[in-house]
Amino acid sequence: MSQIFHAFVYQPIYNALIFLYNVIPGHDLGVAIIFLTLFIRFLLYPVAQKQIESQKRLQELQPEIKRIQDKYKGDKEKQGRALMEFYKEKKVNPASGCLPLVIQIIFFIALYRAFIAGLNFDSGCKDLYGFVSCPSQINVNFFGFLNLSKPNVILAVIAAAGQFVQTKMMMTKTPVVSKKDDFAAVMNKQMLFIGPLLTLFIGLKFPAGLAVYWIVNTLFAIGQQYLIMKKPEEKSAAS
Repeated sequence: MSQIFHAFVYQPIYNALIFLYNVIPGHDLGVAIIFLTLFIRFLLYPVAQKQIESQKRLQELQPEIKRIQDKYKGDKEKQGRALMEFYKEKKVNPASGCLPLVIQIIFFIALYRAFIAGLNFDSGCKDLYGFVSCPSQINVNFFGFLNLSKPNVILAVIAAAGQFVQTKMMMTKTPVVSKKDDFAAVMNKQMLFIGPLLTLFIGLKFPAGLAVYWIVNTLFAIGQQYLIMKKPEEKSAAS
């Protein structure tokens, strides 16, 4: 399985990174990371769109889901059957957003490995295709002054802030269906801060190249999320 991942996911991404580094004027690894991230995001756009739409649809149905859960809270078996019938009626699959998320995680792991390999490049060209030139070394300075091989506090903070905005955007679309002490509401509030804090921790511990990727990836996700979320609003406004 690891060999399949290496050959069909990691290696193409790594080669794309080095190829971009070779052809970009000035041989800037940071710019190569940005272009590669955008390329991957456009490639995964339909997958991410499906995940966001599925999550959004479930959020819209939360009031009805909550009513069913409350109605059968004493009988888990009836509750499960009622929810399954409800999902079938609404043509919603709660697990439909899982596969797109898994696909994105797989690509993220490959991107992470590719960036680390690029940042720690020591003329090891064994994973490069024949048509990709092997650089004698990799310039890890972004725009000539920002060392991408070391953690950067500013980039880490920006990445965490972007993560907060992205999470907040999704939460603002969630209908209020429960009390302040409701478990789901508490978990949502926790995730609003856990995600950004985790991003900040990663940004402070790992090379800044990953923070550059995270920032670009998050900004793209925010834009995509905004476009998908505003579609129903435009329809309702038109009607």
